Amino acid sequence: MRRKERGRYDRDTINAILDEALYCHVGFSVDGQPFVQPTIHARIGEQLYLHGAIANRMLKTLAGGVHVCVSVTLLDGLVLARSAFHHSMNYRSVMILGVAREVTALEEKRRAMTAVVEHVLAGRSAVARAPHVPELNATSVLALPITEASAKVRSGPPLDDEADYALSCWAGVLPLQIAALAPEPDPRLAPGIAVPRALSPWARRG
Repeated sequence: MRRKERGRYDRDTINAILDEALYCHVGFSVDGQPFVQPTIHARIGEQLYLHGAIANRMLKTLAGGVHVCVSVTLLDGLVLARSAFHHSMNYRSVMILGVAREVTALEEKRRAMTAVVEHVLAGRSAVARAPHVPELNATSVLALPITEASAKVRSGPPLDDEADYALSCWAGVLPLQIAALAPEPDPRLAPGIAVPRALSPWARRG
């Protein structure tokens, strides 16, 4: 309820933030002990997919039907105010609550794994080898319905107290973005393979 003017509930905003974020944080509880783990995610329609090894404790716990909280945050800028109290950050975030289901159908697993690869780099699944059946069987995939979800967005300049606007202190926003450095080839890369065009230059969609 606090800062409710920053709340966003339309699905376009929620989906755009989920798609732009490279990873998410998954919160869950085991025997009263809370855990929060980062992991890669991918969205297909109204489902958010998580994956990992079948022995992964987080995925085994979530497959048991426990409630889960998944969140992502995109940091867009540092908000520098005239007073220490009003310093902030510009950001876009999403929180999803619900219960995940284990994906057992091989084709849905395959679609989810393809979506994860595409989430990392669009077009990558067309050149990378698709997973073999034993690899799919060794992977646990969960689907979380994006039904109880909300976004929160802060943008714009600092909001100082009226009396502080006359202070001789620089105020404003320092915009931030993810920037890619030069690609580093695998030492065992076969000769003559060029850097993919998608990496030069690379920019996160969004």
